[in-house]
Amino acid sequence: MSGMWDIILLALLAGFVALRLVSVLGRRTGNERRQENPQGLERAPAGPKDTKAADPAGRDRQPYAADSSPAVVIDRDTPLGKTLSRIMVADRTFDPEGFIDGARSAYGMITEAFAQGDRETLRSLLSPEVYADFDAAIADREAQDRTMQTTIVDVASSEITEARLENGTAEVTVTFKSELISVVRDAEGRIVEGNPSDTEKVTDIWTFARQVKDRDPNWFLVATESKD
Repeated sequence: MSGMWDIILLALLAGFVALRLVSVLGRRTGNERRQENPQGLERAPAGPKDTKAADPAGRDRQPYAADSSPAVVIDRDTPLGKTLSRIMVADRTFDPEGFIDGARSAYGMITEAFAQGDRETLRSLLSPEVYADFDAAIADREAQDRTMQTTIVDVASSEITEARLENGTAEVTVTFKSELISVVRDAEGRIVEGNPSDTEKVTDIWTFARQVKDRDPNWFLVATESKD
């Protein structure tokens, strides 16, 4: 009986996490930019920080470590600080530190959905243009009868590095520096890309957007870029 209650509690917790994420980065804003580097998709990390994941070798791994970045401090004398201040004035719900928390959760959820080919989750969190790129990459993988497994080992930092407010639409860019393990296998389970024993350091630059006057407070992923 205790095992059944554990399962119920875990299901409720998973639902709460998903709803909290959607409340931060939910639906389309209607003024998105195209994805800048769809070629980087296949090495995108996966795995929300508050779930336990198995690495590609089949061993259990603990969730990746907490972000070591300091609390968000806005220097209002810098161009970035001035823009963030303008966004906070235009959108009273915008809080840079809370935004980083939501973006970090989205980083795990979206990339996990990409690795698993979960189009429903991706469609609910990406702009149509970015979704089209992700969907094409997933379709290509499926056509080759391949599967992808990725595990975020650590997110060293997540930092707001750019922002703009134009025509009533706010765009905020977050740079994630992470370590991950990524493996692609063919239909027979043979590894065709990656190494389950190797950790790769990755810098991902994601941009989220929303219309500041919209009653819906949700943000949408509108652009991605990866740097080696």
